[in-house]
Amino acid sequence: MTLKELNIFYRLCDNTHLSLVAKELNLTQSALSLSIKSLENKLGVKLFDRIGKKLLLNDKGREFREKTYTHFLNLMDAKHLFMVDKISGKLNIAFSKTIGEFIMPQILYDFLVKFPHVKVQKDIQNSTNIIQMVKNGIIDAGLIESECDDSVIIKEKIGRDDLKIITSDSSLRNKTVYIDELFSKRWILREKGSGTREIFLDALGVIAKNLKIFIEFNEFEEAKTLLCNNIDTITCISKFVVEKELQREELFEVKLKNLPIQRNLYLIYHKNKYKSRLFREFRKHLDEVTKLE
Repeated sequence: MTLKELNIFYRLCDNTHLSLVAKELNLTQSALSLSIKSLENKLGVKLFDRIGKKLLLNDKGREFREKTYTHFLNLMDAKHLFMVDKISGKLNIAFSKTIGEFIMPQILYDFLVKFPHVKVQKDIQNSTNIIQMVKNGIIDAGLIESECDDSVIIKEKIGRDDLKIITSDSSLRNKTVYIDELFSKRWILREKGSGTREIFLDALGVIAKNLKIFIEFNEFEEAKTLLCNNIDTITCISKFVVEKELQREELFEVKLKNLPIQRNLYLIYHKNKYKSRLFREFRKHLDEVTKLE
């Protein structure tokens, strides 16, 4: 059996859509099928059940993956060991929205400059989805903005973020108020599952039930447009998202009495998933950059 055949096998274990895997590997679907058949012939067993056009990993396939995957990754590490920069490969990482759009771009850029043979497959999801993706082994790591207490997940703090109450109503810019004094405003919040929304509502405690959400948003630009065009709107959002608008005085922070809203930012990964040299270098790179305090 070849490393190429094994690589195709492991890719199909995680994603049984032939067309998607073929596109990722720049191969035809027939080439993938022939590779799997070749591997099965060499082993003398079927690794997948064929149901229509789908491939479903069977019990023999699961057993083969369980017993060989770690050894395969070690071989891939050894293969790349003697390259000039000694680090290559692909990382699959998911970022929560604030981290992915406002914090990680430069950090990722610097990492890829340092290791030019590395590729990063990135995805933007809310924190809830990322936690599930890590649990299911779909991604190598996630960076999230909410708490995660799961026995199979390791979390490491990479920084801290201050959440701000933001509006375009300039009459509130120099005031310090209690949060419930703002409940008459039209609140716009992130969708359910987002770390920002979760932390804000948790900070409100029992009075969160009195907050009426006027509209939910998925995109930060959508929220900032609504805020800038409607002075009766208000939101809770990361300082990273509105930094430029605050400097230009297009938006204003409303100071709160006795209610600091902060959250930790975490790197999370599955405790049982193999940690390749590439993953370890990425983790080291995060440690070396300035902490996001």
